[in-house]
Parts: sequence; structure tokens; C-alpha cells
Amino acid sequence: MTPAEEAARHWDGRILRLIRDRENHVFEMALPQGRTALRLHRAGYQAPEAIRSELWWCASLAQAGLPLPAALPARDGSMLVTLSDGRHASAIAWIEGEALGEAAKPFNRPLAQVLDLYQALGALLARVHRATDGLTLPPDFTRPRWDRDGLVGENPLWGRFWEHPVATPDQRATLIRARDALRERLAGEIGLIHADVLRENVLVNDRSVSLIDFDDSGFGFRLHDLGTALVQTVQHPEHTQLREALMAGYGTTETEMVEAFILARTLASVGWTIPRLAADDPIHRSHLARATFCATRLLKSL
Repeated sequence: MTPAEEAARHWDGRILRLIRDRENHVFEMALPQGRTALRLHRAGYQAPEAIRSELWWCASLAQAGLPLPAALPARDGSMLVTLSDGRHASAIAWIEGEALGEAAKPFNRPLAQVLDLYQALGALLARVHRATDGLTLPPDFTRPRWDRDGLVGENPLWGRFWEHPVATPDQRATLIRARDALRERLAGEIGLIHADVLRENVLVNDRSVSLIDFDDSGFGFRLHDLGTALVQTVQHPEHTQLREALMAGYGTTETEMVEAFILARTLASVGWTIPRLAADDPIHRSHLARATFCATRLLKSL
């Protein structure tokens, strides 16, 4: 019996297919009442208490009417189960829709439609942030902190990006200057954020959007969510239009700060690759090139 099949038994479910293999293994699972998403959480990535906090937050937001997946209790009523290999599993409600896009691929929708969707995404992020501020968090609630230290401190959450082994000396120097600039520059309201608003985590259903994959959520600068939503298109010709649409939906005019958080995410992504990808993976160099592009642009404006 595979770990996924073992986990599915806790929900009386049946595995249909693997959907995603990133931090977690995510499967489509059939239940008597319909489809759901089963997550096998990566060992050691998030503590059980942090996963339960994420599940509580998403369930609270879903109960408030926001379009995101709520946790589904297992047969014994628990939201998180422990498997025989020590890994943890959870199940969340199925959200209909197709991804807004994929990294490094052009949009498959007309630009006018994409701009409308980015405005809708900005409005959804504003709703998530407002609704979250109305919640009373449980005393044992715990999530990572995407604050200044978590992004550009001495030991960022996703690693010391400026020490990437593939980076050239010039790239390392640029990353260090960008890190130091952001340490002085990052500011704004802090609260619970999704922290991974990539196109793959935004589902489109006609003209509406939904958010999935809250695995990296935590306490951080609210505009970091906007920066993350724009990081995959920062080198595209339509970047400025997408940024303006997203900001209009969210209700902010802080363009310079949004651009700073785009840079912060590109830097964090460089750190993310170090322990996760093979040494010869081309993503190392593409992420470094994107980060140095964003860093050079921001440093020129200072």
C-alpha cells in the first residue's frame, strides 16, 4: 500500500491521480460525496501545529464565504492524520477551475481577459486580508513569519540566497546590495498572507478567481502577496498593465513598494532552489537571472 492509499483510507477515499509534486504531494481523491484534494505533507517542512493552523485559517475564511478550500475532517474527526512513515496528511475541498497560468509560459487568454482576472485577484486578496483581520486566532496558532527577517535577514526562511553556489561573483554582489537595500526599504501592514500567489495557485472559473495552496502562508507584509502575484511576469512586456490591474483590484497605489516586494520574492526564490533542485537544473540560472534583473532595476531607481 502506498502512503497515498494509506492516507485515503482515513477519509474512506480512493486515489484518482497525482496533481502536483512540489513541497507536498497532492492527489485528486474520490469520496462518496465527490472529489477532494489529498495532501501528503513534505516531512519536516511544516510542523503539525503549523499545518493545523493553516487548516483552521482556510476553514474560517471558507466559512466566511471566500473562494478557497476548506479542510475536510477524516473519519475520526481529525483534520490532520499521521501515517505509518511519520508523514502527515490532510484533505481539502475540491475547487473547480483551471490555473491562471504556468511559470515561463505565455497566457492562453486574451490580454484584456487576463487584466480583468488580475483585477479580480487583487480584489480577492483584499477580501482575504480584511476577513482575516476579523478573526480571533486560537492561542496555539503558529505560522512562519514573512517579515523583514524572514525575507532579507541573516537567515531568511528560504535560505541565504546571496550564497547560491551557481551565482557568479557579480551576481552575488548584486544580490547582497539588493538585500541591504530591501532591509531599509520594506515596510507596510503586517498580517496573515497567502505568501505564494503564483499563477498555478490561482484557479479561474469563468470571470471569478479562487486561491489554493496555502502551504507557505504566514505572517508577513500584506503587499508581499501582490509582489508574489507579479513575480512570474516581471520580465514580460505586459508587466506594467498586470501590476496596475492587480493594484486597482486590491485598492493600493504603492507602486514602488509592490515592486520592492516583487524583488523580495525573486530573491527568496533563489534561496528556495538551493536545497531542492539538482545542481545542473536550469532553473538555478533562470532564477538568478530574474533576481539580478529585478535587483538592478530597483537599485538604479534609488
